[in-house]
Amino acid sequence: MRHLLGADYAAFAASYEQAAHIGLRVNTLKMSAADFISKSPFTLTPVGEYEPAGFRVADETQPGRHPYHAAGLYYLQEPSAMAVAALLDPQPGEWVLDLAAAPGGKSTHLITRMKDQGLLVTNDVDRSRARDLAENLERWGARNTLITSSTPQQLAAHFGPLFDRVLVDAPCSGEGMFRKQGGFDWSENMVLACARRQTAILHTAVSLLRSGGILAYATCTFSPEEDEGVIGRFLAEHPDFSLITSPRFAGFAPGQPGWLPDDVQLPDTEQLAQATRFWPHRFAGEGHFVALLQKSGDNRLVQSGKLNQSPHPTRAEQQLWQAFARDALQVELDEERMVVSNGRYLHLLPPNAPDTTGLYVLRHGLPLAELRKNHLKPAHTLALALTADDVAHTANFAPDDPLLHAYLQGHPVPHNGPNGWLLITVDGFGLSWGKCVNGQIKNHYPRGLRR
Repeated sequence: MRHLLGADYAAFAASYEQAAHIGLRVNTLKMSAADFISKSPFTLTPVGEYEPAGFRVADETQPGRHPYHAAGLYYLQEPSAMAVAALLDPQPGEWVLDLAAAPGGKSTHLITRMKDQGLLVTNDVDRSRARDLAENLERWGARNTLITSSTPQQLAAHFGPLFDRVLVDAPCSGEGMFRKQGGFDWSENMVLACARRQTAILHTAVSLLRSGGILAYATCTFSPEEDEGVIGRFLAEHPDFSLITSPRFAGFAPGQPGWLPDDVQLPDTEQLAQATRFWPHRFAGEGHFVALLQKSGDNRLVQSGKLNQSPHPTRAEQQLWQAFARDALQVELDEERMVVSNGRYLHLLPPNAPDTTGLYVLRHGLPLAELRKNHLKPAHTLALALTADDVAHTANFAPDDPLLHAYLQGHPVPHNGPNGWLLITVDGFGLSWGKCVNGQIKNHYPRGLRR
């Protein structure tokens, strides 16, 4: 980096003596940024006009342990990472793919930008990381998502050019994470291996994007081999793609055409300046690279030939759901879109959800309930998608109420209300289900989330 940055290197190196930046992005599917500011127990500093719902926050306030976080009112995301979905800018009603999505921060941002309208397919090939992805999206309360754990090649063979926008948040050498995580096992060989893998993923992503669609390539590294090098090679091999200019906000720096490796033959190297770099000495964040690529064509969407083939609930299963909804809910959910997975899990599919037969699917839309022999247990995910206005019975707590903290630790709490299912809320926002039995709420907060 000393050779590449020249006179800028001293400022770059000095930035690593400073603390890492902690970002907080408000879930505007649940509340406005202005409403959150009025309720926030934290001191918030706006990240910039590129993301009006994004703020910097002091780490010592432990925002990840606050009940608002458990209720999905915000996601903790490094400020430069917030720029990726902001630059891709998906629109309501579009079909969007996040190809390497774990742990899910950018997916929560994408579905928020989409206003939870359309379809987000969010994928990670690693099953363990895909479960983390599912947990973060579930806490967000999003409904119109499919969560998969398949290879890019499997997705391409299954879906074809189905998506309006594709995000490739590529696995990388992570130089932008050094301040936060240290240098771990970085090496030049690792950089070259990452560049090869990134190139392969991009080549596959091409076949998932419709004509006229936009692909965002992002890394959290400063390595030219993984940034300008990967994009330069891609453009040289895919003349049907072109770089499009990213908006320039304060602290956004251009890509570096002069850093293109000598072995890449690109007729117009200056177009690489249309990519965006985030430097820790110029932008209050850890560092990212983002390039927006548009596929030529007539903007015609090629729709999938088959809709989702998952089985619908039996009559007896429908009756279990209807009995629960009649007693517990004040909102109606479209029973025509309800399906059953693995023989016992009831989900609400997104409208016109595509067939996923043959793919490994963790979540089909919004989980509703686990079906049992003569009853059902409502899904924790459903609780996080609801507010106090959506249900018949609630137990509402202030975020500092000792009873709420006891519940989050897994304890039952007293409650003066009718027997049956109720929604545990914090300031009116869904947090968990509870079941009131004779003046006491039996705890149904998931064991893995208790603290």
